[in-house]
Amino acid sequence: MSAPKSSSLFALLLTTALVSTAPAAEAENGWVDLIPSQAPSGEIPGWGWFCEDAGVPPGQVWRLSPDGVLQCSGTPRGYLFTQRDYADFELRLEWRFPGDKAGRGGVLLRTTGPHRIWPKSLEAQINSPDAGDFWGLGGFRFEGPGDRLEIVRDADSGKLTHLSKVEAAEKPAGRWNTYEITVRGDEVVLVINGRRVNRATRCETLPGKICLTAEGDPIEFRNIRLRVLGDSQK
Repeated sequence: MSAPKSSSLFALLLTTALVSTAPAAEAENGWVDLIPSQAPSGEIPGWGWFCEDAGVPPGQVWRLSPDGVLQCSGTPRGYLFTQRDYADFELRLEWRFPGDKAGRGGVLLRTTGPHRIWPKSLEAQINSPDAGDFWGLGGFRFEGPGDRLEIVRDADSGKLTHLSKVEAAEKPAGRWNTYEITVRGDEVVLVINGRRVNRATRCETLPGKICLTAEGDPIEFRNIRLRVLGDSQK
């Protein structure tokens, strides 16, 4: 997410187009694939869909290609969300902006409360060139080093907490990036392309959904895998 702008022009409406609740395929060493290699047209098993425009089905924004790439057109804005809640986990995925133009996107962690643009959550930023930043959305509380932490107040989004990354690690548009996200207790650590770029502390610990955002620009994901840490899956 970028610094917030007024969303008064958007009707923040919830579409109830929930997709199949099929469980994720089991993988070795506790890892599960959150996105299947194949899925029926317009369905992403195990995920639900929220959109700012009422009645827009997930298949209009998200598509799973034959080679297992989750393709997002970016508009209208919204997000896929896991139908399960997670508290402590490791999440690994790859993302890229197709073509030669960078764009916007994000991964929302421990998402709770009403669906809206944007829900209460901790965002692992993907917006270029800010991949690796944290945003506390909807009043989500966390802490970090004071020289990189700022509090933003917006009339529509309320209190936002921003923690900038320690270094840039993302690749140019068109190339795949890896994100390794570890959520354990009140600590969340971000690793991009093998480099540790951020750490948030004293985070809220309530279990919540994991979301992949559509923020106006085409973006692609693949190899989305999760491993629950301890007995933290709801």
